[in-house]
Amino acid sequence: MGDVRWKVVAAGLFGLAAAGLAQAADRVKVGFVSTLSGPNAALGVDIRDGFNLAVKLHGGKLGGLPAEVLVADDQFKPDTGRQLFERYVKRDKVDFMTGVVFSNIMLAALPEAVDNNVLYISPNAAPSSMAGKDCNPLFFAASWPNDAYHEAAGAFANQRSLKNVFLLAPNYQAGKDSLAGFKRTFKGDIAGEVYSQLGQLDYAAELAQIRAARPQAVYVFLPGGMGINFIKQFVGSGLSKDTMLLLPGFSADQDIISAIGAPMAGLFNTAHWSPDMDNAANRKFVAEFQKEYKRLPTLYASQGYDTALLIDAAVRDVKGRLEDRQAVRNALRAARFESVRGAFKFNTNQYPIQDYYVRTIGSDGKGGLVNKSFSEPILRNHGDAYVQQCKMAK
Repeated sequence: MGDVRWKVVAAGLFGLAAAGLAQAADRVKVGFVSTLSGPNAALGVDIRDGFNLAVKLHGGKLGGLPAEVLVADDQFKPDTGRQLFERYVKRDKVDFMTGVVFSNIMLAALPEAVDNNVLYISPNAAPSSMAGKDCNPLFFAASWPNDAYHEAAGAFANQRSLKNVFLLAPNYQAGKDSLAGFKRTFKGDIAGEVYSQLGQLDYAAELAQIRAARPQAVYVFLPGGMGINFIKQFVGSGLSKDTMLLLPGFSADQDIISAIGAPMAGLFNTAHWSPDMDNAANRKFVAEFQKEYKRLPTLYASQGYDTALLIDAAVRDVKGRLEDRQAVRNALRAARFESVRGAFKFNTNQYPIQDYYVRTIGSDGKGGLVNKSFSEPILRNHGDAYVQQCKMAK
């Protein structure tokens, strides 16, 4: 994507705090921009629903202040995302921005927030550049680094003694990060590495390449409708009889299971969260999400929910003094909330340090399928590979 340049000046960032002028706000305004239409809409809808559920369970408040959440659809277009960020930051004067699913949209829109001294809390997109050389004090990733699920998948492939794997991802930043992450931990050979078009839904050519390469396994990063179509076509082609399909968690999430059905049974995937995680915060989240929306939550929903809880904790800890950006940032870095994923903390680059698990898809006991996590993490207290490149001041 090229280098990202920021124009934030320290004096502008934290001047109000130094001057002692910050006062408690009477409400919290959040700009929420996400992909809410088209083949990948399910991802943004789940993030939105998880975020809104957390606000509802807090009585319509964040940190004890009435919350106004302004929601808009980026239509899977970087230019639209940037325009919406500009509107919320400059016209609506929001306190926080959040919501974006895809890294290319976020990287296009993010300068509108940080150049205007507005914190962005990412519920999903977390590109490698922002973890390293382009890290920024106004950017927090509340999800997972772009590479992490794929590093976990590579470690699992080693555990399963796989000798060669074929790799497939869309040709954009997160796709490149994903395959870089897999190769970082996988010790075997790469039978093939293909980058498809972002948003592509027909994988006949890629399936022909996989058939010709004859790998032991295929690892794909294909979010949303891309993943649904690929898995259906992979199984329909007959390749699944002899070739293992290994997935990142979002390509084997509940929305994917619901769309595909029986062919998902027995597939392995890697994630930092699972609906069966046995902690109080997660039990409450899963139960309340099902009650509110009549469906099981996905990874995306859990990330939206946690993002709202993180903002709630920060607003609470600064006692509503939202103009004091340094105090708000310190409160966000402290992350004093109970995450649905269990143990969670921020690294020095404001990316998560957390556990990653292998999940397998099995019966829910009611005629359906659901993810079930292995009891022990495949990666424990795992950060990212780029933190040493981040020169951000504390």
